[in-house]
Order: sequence, then structure tokens, then C-alpha cells
Amino acid sequence: MRTTRGYTRRRRVKRLLKQARGYRGGRSKLFRSAKETLRRAWWYSRRHRREKKREYRRLWITRINAAARMRGTTYGRFMGALKKADVELNRKVLANLALTDAEAFDRLVEVAREAT
Repeated sequence: MRTTRGYTRRRRVKRLLKQARGYRGGRSKLFRSAKETLRRAWWYSRRHRREKKREYRRLWITRINAAARMRGTTYGRFMGALKKADVELNRKVLANLALTDAEAFDRLVEVAREAT
């Protein structure tokens, strides 16, 4: 006897088509097109979640470098000196300090200068 999978298949198709809402044409109405489109969308979203982390790190480094150069040092020297001084602040926090709290960043630059 053959298996028709009525309820199970209908539930799977409905769930997938619901995720494809907003796509144009057959991509939101036809199961096969929607499935291919969604698979690609999931792949891109996973890839871009990884890329977003890289882009933020680049942004933080750029901000720290700009702030450090305004105070007479470079990013590489500044980070190396902070490591020697056992200052364990990550790039996100350093970039935020450079942007919002100039006095705290100045003190960090002084700490870095004393360490070298």
C-alpha cells in the first residue's frame, strides 16, 4: 500500500511557503521555487552573519587607529603597549571609549606610553 503523507506534507509545504512570503512571483507560491530560494537565502544569511563580525572588527580598528593617531601614536603601537601594560579591554570597548569618552581614552594612551 502506498503512503500519501497528506497531513505531513501539507504542513511542511505550508511552513515553507509561509517563510517565502514577500518574494516575487512563483518564488512565494510554488513549492519548488520557494524551496530553492529559501535555501539560498539561508545560506546567504549564515554567510553574512559571519561577515558582519569581520566588518565590525574592521570598523573598531579604524576608529581606534584614528583616535590613537590624533594623540601621536599608531594603532599597532597603541595595542602593543596596552598588552604590555596588562590592559585587557577589547576593541569594541576601546572604539566606544574613543568615540564617546575622550578623557578615558587619553588616560589609556598615557598608560600605554608609560608601559613602553
